[in-house]
Amino acid sequence: MDKFELCEQDISAELLERYLKSEAIAVDTETMGLNPHRDRLCLVQLCDDDDYVSAIRISRGQTAAPNLKTLMEAENITKVFHFGRFDIAQLDHALDIKTNPFFCTKIASKLARTYTSSHGLKSLVKELMGIELDKSAQSSDWGNVAALSAEQLSYASNDVRYLIPMMHKLTAMLKREERWYLMEECLQCLPTFVKLDLAFYGNVFEH
Repeated sequence: MDKFELCEQDISAELLERYLKSEAIAVDTETMGLNPHRDRLCLVQLCDDDDYVSAIRISRGQTAAPNLKTLMEAENITKVFHFGRFDIAQLDHALDIKTNPFFCTKIASKLARTYTSSHGLKSLVKELMGIELDKSAQSSDWGNVAALSAEQLSYASNDVRYLIPMMHKLTAMLKREERWYLMEECLQCLPTFVKLDLAFYGNVFEH
């Protein structure tokens, strides 16, 4: 893979310096499951607007990644996720990272693309980027981070590669349809949902 770097436990000082020059960084995580309290964080993927992808292998029992924390908490860089609610919670619980500011393409898709019920990453990339993602490695064992397959690393890279251009396209759609204010308000609420998820509250807005 071109422009790809595999990192152990954290990004290097050199890579941090590179990413800190970006206006936006795409972010994704791979875990052992969907429960942050039970399922450990295994991999963190990053991509800048120059398509430079890195994947950080997180060790069992690891509780900090100082350079990653500096990047994720940099207030002048927008961190772009797809379903950020999950990834932000994972980074908070596993590495004490308080991600800010951020953008979620899944929320943006639901607000902008009201002509469809398909808001998964695969559907979004196909429509907005014209690319068919291979998701065959999605439900695989990410725990053996020292021996991840080429297919897993390719899958992980593609999960962040298109997020920044899709953010720009979705933002344009939201502003065109005069829904951008709703997006801003949803993003303001997201940290509260993360706190509720980590405290096992679930959806407190249900009847």
